[in-house]
Amino acid sequence: MKLADCDILILPGYAGSEDGHWQAGWAARMANARIVEQDDWHHPEAGSWRARIVEAVEAAARPVILIAHSLGVVASVQAAPAFPEGKVRGALLVAFPDVEQTPNLPSSVTDFAPVPRDPLPFPSLLVASRNDPYCAYDRAEDFAYSWGAALVDAGESGHINVASGHGPWPEGLMRLAGFLKGL
Repeated sequence: MKLADCDILILPGYAGSEDGHWQAGWAARMANARIVEQDDWHHPEAGSWRARIVEAVEAAARPVILIAHSLGVVASVQAAPAFPEGKVRGALLVAFPDVEQTPNLPSSVTDFAPVPRDPLPFPSLLVASRNDPYCAYDRAEDFAYSWGAALVDAGESGHINVASGHGPWPEGLMRLAGFLKGL
């Protein structure tokens, strides 16, 4: 699949994608990409986040590719059963947060638990870091296996966000291009 042949829906996590975040940069540079806005990035509500994602998928004019980061990964996995069949062609899932076992997360984030373990109805690629403060690598690996997602070991990359030194994240764009080529 070519990037120009699909609608790219970018799904940020808790607090959204601030200036300098790779998701914000990608949305600004890709003509067919848009960030799925949520009502409140700092006080997420699981049901409304899922509903907003489903609405965006339903409204897309072309096949959809999801690009989710952090809590956006959890919300997209939870929303997946409600997507119109065949509409989502694939998902790049980055820095899955373990909302079930990570201590000291805001209650609005832990309210997203439990995380489904059903296979996703579309191909997916989970990029996980070995030192992500929000998810142990073995847990990310376990969820990837459950979802039927290919797993990319990002080494020691933190939470793959601005704080971990990932601004434009060109490696991510290369992973996305390779993933799309295989669809």
